[in-house]
Amino acid sequence: MSTTVTRGLFFDETDLPRIRANTTNPRFAPFWQSQLEADSAADTKFLTEELSLTNHTVHLLRAQRILERASFIYLVNRDPAQLELAKLAIRRMLDFPEWDSFLEGGRQILGLQRATEGSVALLQAINCLGDALSAAEITEIEQAVLTKGVPACYAPVYGMKYPDRVQGWTWNPRSEVDEFRHIDLKRWPLILNATNLKIVPTACLGIAACYFHGRVTEAEGWLELARSSAKAFAAYYGSDGSYDEGVSYWGYTTLYLAMFADVLWRTQGIDDRNLINYPGTVRYALGNTMPTIDSGLTMTDFMHVKGYTMPKVKPAFDIVNHGDSNGAVDVSVAAWVARTHGDALSQYVAQEIGEVKHLQALMWYDPQLPVSPPEASLLDRRQSNDIILSRTGWTAQDNVLALRSGGPGNHEHADRNSVIFKAYGERLLHDPFRAAYMVHNPRWILRLTEAHTAVLINGQGHQYHDGSEGTNASWAFVKVINYATGPGWMRVTSDATDAYQLVNPDVALVQRTLVYLKPDVLVVLDRVKMKTTPASVQARFQLYNEDDGGRLEIKGSEFMITRPQASLLGRIGVREGISLRAGRLPLEPKDGEQQFAEVESAEALEHVILTVCSAAPEGSDHGQLEISRVSDGWHVSGQHGNQTVKLVITCKTGDLLEIAL
Repeated sequence: MSTTVTRGLFFDETDLPRIRANTTNPRFAPFWQSQLEADSAADTKFLTEELSLTNHTVHLLRAQRILERASFIYLVNRDPAQLELAKLAIRRMLDFPEWDSFLEGGRQILGLQRATEGSVALLQAINCLGDALSAAEITEIEQAVLTKGVPACYAPVYGMKYPDRVQGWTWNPRSEVDEFRHIDLKRWPLILNATNLKIVPTACLGIAACYFHGRVTEAEGWLELARSSAKAFAAYYGSDGSYDEGVSYWGYTTLYLAMFADVLWRTQGIDDRNLINYPGTVRYALGNTMPTIDSGLTMTDFMHVKGYTMPKVKPAFDIVNHGDSNGAVDVSVAAWVARTHGDALSQYVAQEIGEVKHLQALMWYDPQLPVSPPEASLLDRRQSNDIILSRTGWTAQDNVLALRSGGPGNHEHADRNSVIFKAYGERLLHDPFRAAYMVHNPRWILRLTEAHTAVLINGQGHQYHDGSEGTNASWAFVKVINYATGPGWMRVTSDATDAYQLVNPDVALVQRTLVYLKPDVLVVLDRVKMKTTPASVQARFQLYNEDDGGRLEIKGSEFMITRPQASLLGRIGVREGISLRAGRLPLEPKDGEQQFAEVESAEALEHVILTVCSAAPEGSDHGQLEISRVSDGWHVSGQHGNQTVKLVITCKTGDLLEIAL
């Protein structure tokens, strides 16, 4: 097989001056320094003495990441020690008899995670190491990708396109995945079709097809399948670029989609760079950023699976973390969109917003492109998936409100109508991080409604799955039925009736209305109706306390959440049957502590819970806000900070509300 590549797969020789300059750019220099400071001695020891050739989940991934880092450092610095480490990582990856933890039909390795990324990492290493690899070394890498990588990538892409032709997906008995084997894979060809684990093998198959195109007869068929799969997956992005798995999985998924599009254009001249609304999807990511202030306190580590610690988001890169989103927004895709679409806001995101997490950012970023900050229209946004975002700005000191309406999605939690509220640098109404992926782990409870700033009926949340098939989607649909914005305010009503009826058919109505008076007054109105049998209703307000820096106090009809930089005062609309208490989830100290304030409405057919919250920076007082009940609604009035509040909520015919500011 010829080893001549007329053009670099991911970059050309002419790109190297720009790539090298990016490593010294203040935006990227800290990330680059972290790459240079990696412990090469520890990596060498791991590769030579500790690596297990049947541990695909952790060990093969670590070898892959060592290869990516070392080969790229060699590309930039021509450091012979990094070349030696990269070649060692290649050798050890090739030593694995197989590259993933799944099987199709009991025989074919199914590449959902390691065979996919690993194949691309090896092809990228060929691009990075260039003449430092001999023809024999390149041929050996190519043969490994052709035999262990491409068939493994092809199998899931084909299976998700034709699920009726799948013989059966199972766990690889030779892989060290005992902690996962309880998960039933029978429906995964259907479940994964709308998740990141479709686009990653799709993109990796497509990239390999581009590499081997014209040299391997089958490559044309691989490319056709990969492009077909990518086009089908594009429909899972909203027309505005929103993505249902949450912003962390958006980063992983969109990175690989863009990598495939870029390689396809570079090597084949085929332009799929508009497959989704790429400028819109950067705006989606921007909208879900939520930087906070570092308390300086230590957070406890929790193990996801053996050898893998659950990620922690740095406060400066905090996010609206619906579902399993546990990672910061990565700037790589923004840098690519700025280059390929001439989008000045994407260039701003690449320069100013989110975290540099992938080497692709260094490959793609061009400092010469025009830049433009976010327009005011992005401060209030109803995403096409019905998640609501409202903010005062983009810095850690600005305030952000998020409402989780909308439908199900992979990696979701039972979090419908839950609220996240960040003000003055602090999470004040919280959505839990680092929920377990395994149902037998105590932190699985963090996935459930009771762990969110949401509503329970008789202590139960809305419908959610039992974890037997993994972190797949539930059946819980919620919809925004009223949304409006104006100068300094946003209001929204979201209806979750259907989601709660799946648990309790006697439910007649579950609605949450938010009125956000910027910058720091939030009114929450929960209405629940039962058909025939009285029930109790609980509205929970979760405290962020992962660093033990939070405090919750209850005084009469008020609760106070205090963080080092800010506080939130919640006032309850008092009426007969309403009570307020402090509670915590049933977790042992080793599994973390989750406290909440809970407003309970005693058993009845109809419930109204009105909670008026104000936020204030540390050292500032909360104003006087009065709640009064009138015959057809409620009045909220008073002063908080520099803001005068006059709010009238009136219940008209049926279940409609009229809100006057």
